[in-house]
Amino acid sequence: MRELLLITISGDDKPGLTATITEVLARYRIPVLDIGQSVIHNHLSLGMLIEVPKESASSPVLKELLFTAHTLGIEIDFSPITTRDYHKWVGEQGKPRFLLSLLGRRITSEHLERVTKVVTEHGLNIDTISRLSGRLPLEDERDNGSGKACIEFSLRGSPQEEERFRAELLAVTDSLGVDIAFQEDNIFRRTRRLVVFDMDSTLITSEVIDELAMEAGSGKMVAALTEQAMRGELDFTESLKQRVATLEGLDEGTLQKVAERLQLTEGAEHLFHNLHLLGFKTAILSGGFTWFGRYLQKKLNIDYVFANELEIVEGRMTGKVVGQVVDGKRKAELLEQIARKEGIRLEQTVAVGDGANDLPMLGRAGLGIAFRAKPIVRESARQAISTLGLDAILYLMGFRDRDAL
Repeated sequence: MRELLLITISGDDKPGLTATITEVLARYRIPVLDIGQSVIHNHLSLGMLIEVPKESASSPVLKELLFTAHTLGIEIDFSPITTRDYHKWVGEQGKPRFLLSLLGRRITSEHLERVTKVVTEHGLNIDTISRLSGRLPLEDERDNGSGKACIEFSLRGSPQEEERFRAELLAVTDSLGVDIAFQEDNIFRRTRRLVVFDMDSTLITSEVIDELAMEAGSGKMVAALTEQAMRGELDFTESLKQRVATLEGLDEGTLQKVAERLQLTEGAEHLFHNLHLLGFKTAILSGGFTWFGRYLQKKLNIDYVFANELEIVEGRMTGKVVGQVVDGKRKAELLEQIARKEGIRLEQTVAVGDGANDLPMLGRAGLGIAFRAKPIVRESARQAISTLGLDAILYLMGFRDRDAL
């Protein structure tokens, strides 16, 4: 009768340890059915599921493994596994798996306790836990708000009530000031190829229309309309017409003046640097204005820009936009159009935005992220980032800090 054994090894990590253990198994021609290893602060944990064939006996190999472990100064343990448990484990192959990402300026035990409690209560099992962010020195600067941390959980099983599960995770983010993303672990998550962005309050920290209105003397009124439109309380196209009308007569030179004081969002340059070096296509899909989209295109080397065109006659704004308005519906259409042109499946796309007019494209993309978004957007989008900069998007795409170029 065949024997199935789970071998668990722990102790100080050292070069050649795994090779020495597997050398013993190889001499006895022992099949290894599963293997996993992790190292935390030079402390190794290694697990192997082995099968001892009927023609062999486990005693000699176990004795030699015990002697080898003693020689290496590590601990080793053996646990028998029934064939019934093994077949149950094999039967779980192909079932949905999910990834939960916990992001914040720093991750504490309270964050971990609250998140893992929700996971447990919804019947999900944690397979692995990985740190995607870099190692932090003791004298790090997290307390001044500049740090970033991401822990990723690989989960087995499916939540029975996914909406309630997400709502409970959102409650954790609200109370503890962290972000939590929950997505299916599939092939598309690892093969994203196109990332599209809203511009105002996403790629840059301000709303350009508000900045222009300040120059025209209508700043307060326009800022109020912008806020309502972004919360989904006003029709976007109608509110855009009202706001742009206040710019009538404004000198064309004001565009450059406003552009020079725009601030890129935290992490934007780092994000685009990595996206382009890794071969991603990028786009701005904005309800703002093409002039500023092109300004950012040069700055960040962006592939596509679609936004609204301000009408300018004899060096002055007419208070109108020309051409088709880029509203929420149009953003989703443009996402599909670019993906089709580049030969990219929608499941391989990422969309990032903050306003209600971004929701259609966030819903259409394979990965839709509400970034520092209005409440209605944050609650409606599948994923949200509020505590970190734009480059935290890399974590949700599976990149580690050590992968950065």
